[in-house]
Amino acid sequence: MIRAGISAAGSGTPEASTAGATSTLIDGTQITDHWLDVPLDHQAPLEHRAPGAERIRIYAREFIAAEASAQGREHVESLPWLLFLQGGPGGKGTRPAKLGGWMSEAGAKFRILMLDQRGTGLSAPLTRHSLAARGDAAAQAAHMRHFRADSIVKDAEAFRRALGLTSWSVLGQSFGGFTTLSYLSFAHASLDRALITGGLAPLTGHADRVYRATYAKMRARNYEHFDRFPQDREILDAVFAHLRTHQVQLLDGSALTPARFQLVGMLLGGNARADSLHYLLEEAFTGPEQTELSDTFLAAVGQQLSFAANPMYAVMHESIYGQPAKVTDGRAATGWAAQRVGAKFPEFDAEGASPLLLGEMILREHLLLDPTLKDLVEAADLLAAVEDWEPLYDLAQLRRNRVPTAAALYTDDVYVARELSWETADLVGGISVWETSEFHHDGLGDDGARVFEELLKRT
Repeated sequence: MIRAGISAAGSGTPEASTAGATSTLIDGTQITDHWLDVPLDHQAPLEHRAPGAERIRIYAREFIAAEASAQGREHVESLPWLLFLQGGPGGKGTRPAKLGGWMSEAGAKFRILMLDQRGTGLSAPLTRHSLAARGDAAAQAAHMRHFRADSIVKDAEAFRRALGLTSWSVLGQSFGGFTTLSYLSFAHASLDRALITGGLAPLTGHADRVYRATYAKMRARNYEHFDRFPQDREILDAVFAHLRTHQVQLLDGSALTPARFQLVGMLLGGNARADSLHYLLEEAFTGPEQTELSDTFLAAVGQQLSFAANPMYAVMHESIYGQPAKVTDGRAATGWAAQRVGAKFPEFDAEGASPLLLGEMILREHLLLDPTLKDLVEAADLLAAVEDWEPLYDLAQLRRNRVPTAAALYTDDVYVARELSWETADLVGGISVWETSEFHHDGLGDDGARVFEELLKRT
């Protein structure tokens, strides 16, 4: 099932790809591995892309639904393609045991290409080990600058050419939606349609304005949760008090501080996940007097707080908002925006009597205390100080956009604020927006078939 030339790893042109053997999932879905060698630095002038220039190998998995396969190869070959861009930064492509949700709905109409965005999964993953091999913090930070949305779009374009496709559709979830806006900016001619869920990124302004909006959203979300589960506020206060008076370690030996514990608030970003916070807290304490934090609780908290499986998310999170000073109120460096802006929201003060929980706010302390991130703090500092970011969007092109585009906008989304999303929607030409309060940030996971169908019919 090869639709492009074959090369060995590290050789050939960016359009030379290797397709692996086809396998079958439990429901009959056919999956095929695809590999592609691309320049690490897509921005480098062509004359610098000599055979010795560094290349990385990226990976994507193709899905063909059983129903499509049953109709024969000719039918399969006639299907259009859909590229899926996962959330993040640092989220690898979905690995389903069988097609369900949006993938089941999409599989009836498309061949799906699930991309591991560069730095994730099997695509030149960024880890503490791979980054340490790069050298000092400056070398690590310089390397990570090649792993943003603009480079992901160029990787996707290389895959499209390697598959022999003139164009395809794209579905972007969360950060994948941010990347889809970059795709519409820089390679719009390759897109049949663009679908975005919870990912209408702010196109202008400094990262500070993102956090001003999301801190306010998280404040409201905290209070909404405590209205439903008043006892959770009492338990949280007891946990915070315990952490202030005891040196608590998670089961991996790392310190659990009040500020680090606040990150369990990321569970409030979704519908069902919000209830899992309640179940987490009800097992917080153990012992005859219920005065010790239980191993069950510490294990669950450790799993929620660890960035071992996705270090990019923490180290590079604010860089997804880094843009040239001309579109960021004159300031390019993000400068640990979540930490600075948080100081203006005293309800989130970790040392306060009754602090609120955080959402997608990464503080420097979170990296320092995570065993898999502590050696990357200096590199993260350098990323936070970058003053010469490349543009992520072409505002003029987005205004004249003619690619059929539809977006699901979640009214109470605490990660991508409604007001900033509408600001973006008002700028993008020809976009159809479906605003709904039924979901938070995870509508594609909650009822993916419905969300996908709603957006598809709008394009």
